[in-house]
Amino acid sequence: MNIRVLLVDDQSIIRNGLKALLALEPDLQIVGDAENGQIAVQQAAALQPDVVLMDIRMPVMDGIAATQAILQKFPQTKVLMLTTFAEGADVTAALQQGAIGYLLKDTPSEELAQSIRAAHKGYAQLSPGILQKVVAQVASPPELPIKFTELTLREREVLKLIAHGANNREIAKALYISEGTVKNHVTNLLGRLDLRDRTQAAIVAQSVLHLLDDLK
Repeated sequence: MNIRVLLVDDQSIIRNGLKALLALEPDLQIVGDAENGQIAVQQAAALQPDVVLMDIRMPVMDGIAATQAILQKFPQTKVLMLTTFAEGADVTAALQQGAIGYLLKDTPSEELAQSIRAAHKGYAQLSPGILQKVVAQVASPPELPIKFTELTLREREVLKLIAHGANNREIAKALYISEGTVKNHVTNLLGRLDLRDRTQAAIVAQSVLHLLDDLK
């Protein structure tokens, strides 16, 4: 049975090159391609690929946000990052959003094809040196971004409860305040952190929850 693959990269020359290389593999079927994360999410819904080869830095919607959106709707899909960027923060963010692997674009074509097959079976794939970056990121966690330190104590309390999945009613009960007050705090902290909605706030807060607990 063929493995259905969706290619996502903002450079057409990269997409075309990958199509040509992977077309030589009889068990890999390129079902579509996308030039940004937003289109990738749409294509994933329409084409139901088995594996998505995902770039990270793209216009409109980046690969990490697209990975999150795709896997929320289609958790059975395997997303394999394929990028030129090997920064530890990018690697960690991609894996946190559910990517099954992180490969660099200098990966030989034979290894790329094998990685797609392995990812399809559920095996994590990392380019050489990537694991060390993940370990280093965990060993030396980043400091809390300045925006979080500017939150009021009450806003931090609300944010931590959002991170734990609490709704407005539950937050109001836990903090002995009204639901209207909770809504105001949520609106304020979203604005301070430049976040779109409470789902995004929960995801971001989870990544720095231990640092938030250290703030007084």
